[in-house]
Amino acid sequence: MRLPQTFRRRGGTTRVPALREPRPAAWWIAPAALVVVGTVYTVAWWLLAGLPAVPTPQQAAETAARSEIIRTALAAGAGVGAAITLMLAFRRQRHQEMSAHVTAYDATERRVTELYTKAAEQLGHDKAAVRLAGLYALERLAQDNPGHRQTIVNVICAYLRMPYTPPEPPDPEQARRQTLRDAARRYRAADRTTIGTAPVSPGADPENERQVRLTAQRILPDHLRDNRSPHERATTAPPEQFWHDIRIDLTGALLIDFDFAYCRTAQAVFHRATFFGDAKFLGATFFGGARFAGATFSMNANFGGATFIGTAGFGGVTFAGGARFAGANLGIAEFAGATFSMNANFAQADFSSGAGFVGTTFSGDAGFAQVTFNGGAEFAQATFSGGARFTGATFSMNADFGGATFSGGAEFGGATFFTDANFGGAAFKEGVDLAGAQVAQAPGAQLVWPAGWRVASGADGVRVLERKGEPPPAAETVPLEKPHD
Repeated sequence: MRLPQTFRRRGGTTRVPALREPRPAAWWIAPAALVVVGTVYTVAWWLLAGLPAVPTPQQAAETAARSEIIRTALAAGAGVGAAITLMLAFRRQRHQEMSAHVTAYDATERRVTELYTKAAEQLGHDKAAVRLAGLYALERLAQDNPGHRQTIVNVICAYLRMPYTPPEPPDPEQARRQTLRDAARRYRAADRTTIGTAPVSPGADPENERQVRLTAQRILPDHLRDNRSPHERATTAPPEQFWHDIRIDLTGALLIDFDFAYCRTAQAVFHRATFFGDAKFLGATFFGGARFAGATFSMNANFGGATFIGTAGFGGVTFAGGARFAGANLGIAEFAGATFSMNANFAQADFSSGAGFVGTTFSGDAGFAQVTFNGGAEFAQATFSGGARFTGATFSMNADFGGATFSGGAEFGGATFFTDANFGGAAFKEGVDLAGAQVAQAPGAQLVWPAGWRVASGADGVRVLERKGEPPPAAETVPLEKPHD
């Protein structure tokens, strides 16, 4: 149910007209009487001041003028009184209108509360169709009443946080046997002649609940997704169905094939959530950060191009499938203790305020090519079972790989180290390649390189890393042109 326009304003906040208690009538009558009397006296005095004080027999016309002046003064007083009366009538009418508006607002709020309560009760019904109706009713209620959107989103999130076990994938052989049993049951039921036999209840179907949860999952992204380009966002208003400044809390929820691509939220919490199937966060924007600590991604997780304004908390997360953060903009990135069971792609990502990968396990390839670390890059005690590629990466602050284990190849070719670099205690089972990495050593910087590598001056005085024992790179020579005769 939509609120009247009187109570709606930009930003979705409802505004109730403020009513004050009317003052006593004496408060108005006394000043009004004084104003009328004062007006009559002032006008009469002003007009009579110009006449002679003592009339003569020849001043009969002046006496008539005095009478006219008195009538004029009384008329002025009457006019002032009428104006005051009109003002009081306007005030009374305004107060009545505001009272009617407030009454309408209260009635609307009661109606909205009734609809909200009824829809919330439907979510607890044992029939899936009723629960679906409750979800759609809540969606419509939130769309028509912006002031209630956050509350309704909280209800939908609470529903998704309820315990749920997804149905097992169908077994073809078991499905065939069940079909035969159902056919035999229908045959026996058709052959019966006994009247009054009660049908056998099929029992609760977990697939029905799955459809309800998929609907709840779809409602959230449908109203949090903003497909406008950055230029369009700066020049055009968001679509009507977009709900801005929404916070979601899906702590411990089980989410099925969750698609949150291009959504924008004020804050997102996914602590200990389980993502069953692929999870898509492509191009999403988290203005207040996002916290996934302890979450589990059973299949692929795509955060390509996502933006985290704040903390990107992935501490202790398990990525059972591939993890893609290519091109993502991560504020304070926390991946300490996370496990990447397959490939992890962070190519061209931007870590604007630091990256914490302490104790992280990379079972597949770890791709950090062309990554920019504007803050510290902490990879101490990390384990790289596959290849680790940091080619072309930029370490603006300290780069700590102390105690890390590289079981596959480790490539840092073309990387740039601006301050501290620590590879102390790191183990490279298949070697490490730092050829061409540049070192812009800051005063007081601490540099600990892998065994067999040193800093040398390359062409144009640029400090580069090279293997010990190799001759320094020769300066490029340009043949001189033969002068013309």
